[in-house]
Amino acid sequence: MERITLGNEEFEGRNDAYLLDDEGVALVDTGIATAETESELREGLAEYGHEFADVETIVLTHWHPDHAGLAGAIQAESGARVLVHASDAPLVRRDDEALAEFDSLRREAFEAWGMPTDERESLLAFLDGSEAIAGEPATVEEIADGDRLAVGGRTLETVHAPGHTAGLCLFEFETADGREAFVGDAVLPVYTPNVGGADVRVERPLANYLETLRTVVGRDYDRLWPGHREPIDDPAGRARTIAEHHRERTSRVLDVLREHGPADAWTVGAHLFGDLEGIHVMHGPGEAFAHLDHLRHEGIVREVEGKYETTGKEADLESLVPVPE
Repeated sequence: MERITLGNEEFEGRNDAYLLDDEGVALVDTGIATAETESELREGLAEYGHEFADVETIVLTHWHPDHAGLAGAIQAESGARVLVHASDAPLVRRDDEALAEFDSLRREAFEAWGMPTDERESLLAFLDGSEAIAGEPATVEEIADGDRLAVGGRTLETVHAPGHTAGLCLFEFETADGREAFVGDAVLPVYTPNVGGADVRVERPLANYLETLRTVVGRDYDRLWPGHREPIDDPAGRARTIAEHHRERTSRVLDVLREHGPADAWTVGAHLFGDLEGIHVMHGPGEAFAHLDHLRHEGIVREVEGKYETTGKEADLESLVPVPE
């Protein structure tokens, strides 16, 4: 297995695509659909004696363009199978109905979060202008939790891990060093994956993501191969650190409501993150919403006409945001 590092100026940090070529040629994730990244991926494959036309299978951790953007272009040259979880498959196929529904949900979310009109229009223009990075549509095969995939000389077990997106999956495999997994953006080595704004289709995004962190710890991985930056050699420790970060953020959200509430998700996000630009204009209030939504379901806050306020019920942060043991 080889890690190919790819540029990514549009989102956080550099991406990783993984080449499996012991028996046949497969890729896990592809990078974003820009000319620069496509050139880097071609050069990366060439270093190991391969080209797009050799790729037989593409396994996608999730639908985001910086992970799936080049799948269609590779498939057009090679006829490769493209495998992705059923929940994310319509967005990789660029299905018109799914895209229209997603756009509608996103607009509804921006309004519900209290995003001001000017910021909303600027963000939508930014997102519309970024459509090209999603790349060419791909014909996909839908996969599900528990599916075992024989690709590139390895057997990958599919582990559904929603939260960051509805269909994000881990792909688990055994090595001489122990149990490892490709994890996309489920766990990252430097920053905390966004929940709430990264995929507005996800219901209970924080609760789902905390369950994914429990899954990571429970499966006792020895190493993780993330979609950005370096491998993670302490998977359980990193998952616990991210859970602790969400516990701290939940506490900060409650502090904002006590001092400035009632407040909508946009206002809470502004207090948490300050001024934001580009894609973060969506991620900031989305993250705030994920925490507010979690607190609302637990009865700690209530929502009245789009604004949240505390109910007076005591917040036990350890049970609200458990850190996996």
